Amino acid sequence: MFENEFFTQRVIDLDGPGGHETADEVLYVLEGEGRIEIGGEEHELRPGVAVFAARGARWSASGARAISVLVHDPEPSSGHAVLDLAEAERGSATAGRQFILGATPEVGCASVTQFLGLVPPGRAPDHFHTYDEVITVLEGEGVFHTEGEEMQLGPGSVVLLPARQVHCLENTGASELRLLGVFRPAGSPAEAYYPDGTIAVQPTEGT
Repeated sequence: MFENEFFTQRVIDLDGPGGHETADEVLYVLEGEGRIEIGGEEHELRPGVAVFAARGARWSASGARAISVLVHDPEPSSGHAVLDLAEAERGSATAGRQFILGATPEVGCASVTQFLGLVPPGRAPDHFHTYDEVITVLEGEGVFHTEGEEMQLGPGSVVLLPARQVHCLENTGASELRLLGVFRPAGSPAEAYYPDGTIAVQPTEGT
């Protein structure tokens, strides 16, 4: 488990009741096939499915394992969303990197943006974001560079990244590195700034 004032990140078995009275929750299914009942509806669970549950929303699930990120002191939200990210469109970010959006304000999740990051081999320029973020590596290997230090990354590695911290995530493997990101305040994963504050990528409308 990794935790700071904004997030608690855990890997959990979806096997029984869940939901939180004080935190929003965003889930991403890693493995297994099962079902979740939320808001009086049933949905299938399989790898690549994302779930948003606002604080106070109760759910019951079985048959799967997921990354759970609790969002502390969330913005007012209500309801829930279940999203199959395998069906979603890709957006573009820096240095040929792409992303797929999960839970966002557009589906009722006011506090955070959840996304899959798809990183090709290589290293992007150093940059920063204006949001606080938790990143979990799903597949691949790489190195996280920040403030003159390096952290080796592999499946299951977690990085808590404060807003405006200059960094770079380098894919040192031969194939695509996949990661799950959750950041607040919500926005576009494509928005980034070079260390001098100039815009690295300004997302266009709709990304």
